[in-house]
Amino acid sequence: MSKQFDVLVIGGGPGGYVAAIRAAQLGFNTACAESNAYADPKGEPRLGGTCLNVGCIPSKALLRSSELYEEANHSFAMHGISAKGVSIDVGTMIGRKNTIVTQLTGGIRGLFKKNKVTGLNGHASFAGKEGELYKVKVGEEEVLAKHVIIATGSKPRHLDGIPVDNKVICDNVGALDFDAAPKRLGVIGAGVIGLEMGSVWRRLGTDVTVLEAAPDFLPFADQDIAKEALKLFTKQGLKITTGIKLGKVSVAKKGVTVEYEDKDGAKKLECDKLIVSVGRIPNTDGLNGDAVGLKLNERGQVEVNGHCQTNLPNVWAVGDVVRGPMLAHKASEEGVMVAELIAGQAGHCNFETIPGVVYTHPEIAWVGKTEQQLKAEGIAYKPGKVPFMASGRALGNGDASGFVKVLACAKTDRILGVHIIGNSASELIAEAVVTMEFAGASEDLGRICHAHPTLSEIVHEAALACDKRSLHF
Repeated sequence: MSKQFDVLVIGGGPGGYVAAIRAAQLGFNTACAESNAYADPKGEPRLGGTCLNVGCIPSKALLRSSELYEEANHSFAMHGISAKGVSIDVGTMIGRKNTIVTQLTGGIRGLFKKNKVTGLNGHASFAGKEGELYKVKVGEEEVLAKHVIIATGSKPRHLDGIPVDNKVICDNVGALDFDAAPKRLGVIGAGVIGLEMGSVWRRLGTDVTVLEAAPDFLPFADQDIAKEALKLFTKQGLKITTGIKLGKVSVAKKGVTVEYEDKDGAKKLECDKLIVSVGRIPNTDGLNGDAVGLKLNERGQVEVNGHCQTNLPNVWAVGDVVRGPMLAHKASEEGVMVAELIAGQAGHCNFETIPGVVYTHPEIAWVGKTEQQLKAEGIAYKPGKVPFMASGRALGNGDASGFVKVLACAKTDRILGVHIIGNSASELIAEAVVTMEFAGASEDLGRICHAHPTLSEIVHEAALACDKRSLHF
């Protein structure tokens, strides 16, 4: 007799495992199926998805290690600290990253046990229906479920003619596991992954060249932010070229040759390793949605409405496999929303207040609309912009680059967007998210007392600046 569940989640990433935990908390008999081993030494499926295993978490571990190395070599002196002969063991750095990943994947299994979520090891695919229940094959067994939540995530987008072997030509997976810092690194794609991984290896002494097809740098960001970021990254040593047309990519014993054209004509980039980071695509491989009539859109995403419901009754989909930004925290919020909707509660996920972050140095973070979007939509707004140079805490930290920019409605004063480039931007943006989630105005943010001295004071000052009331700039 087949096992039967109230809720079956397909995929154990940030959307899937969070949905499973919340569903179990709400009293549902819940299971979560995962098949990807993510290079597990024992070959066992690992929970946490791309984010935990080969994405967000390991990349942040490497970013931190490389930041400390660069600080020791270049920043300690301003504090009167002499550090000579500083070196880095890349193997130890990679090992630390792997230890963190293993600890956290095991932690999710612990959370499953605590919340009584059944973990199913194996690839899950639809096998039809049995009355009102969905038949799903997981590995070699078949289970039944009243509700199915698809959370299969995404995979790296590869380019025709560029064979990714994750040794010489790498996607995000291979970029996390270099055994040494290459002398020359090429990066195709100046998005989040390309900039973060390029930054890691540049700090360790690698000559990094980033090639971007889009005519503008960081076109998804507010252009004030993008211009400042390009200036700072270039000063750090990243070589960034936009508006390129990619040609032939070839591999030989000496490394990789990338042929391309920019505004000055034909060029060649010679490098020892190449990272291809040109976006991600939804992962529906082997889901077998045709067996139940699951609808995909023209981009290969599972089609859903605003509540993450598919075209099928009691089948839902969350995270990278559906529309919207491919962000772990967006997936988790959707997972919680779906579990609560299944329980008849008022599940909530405001897609207008999902923050984005680039974990470079300085960090970049934003929420809401950019200035160029407001102009395009004809929305009257008032900006408030204050640099971190106005912060005593930033100066004391020895890192006062960047600024905070608040965009408020000219008529209602409601905050429409907040954009930050600077130290701890990933943490500071949460204050803006809270304010916007509750339809707060720049005056609301400006009237909140902020501790002194803190970096958050610049968020406060930028809010005041919307009405030309900044006190320290």
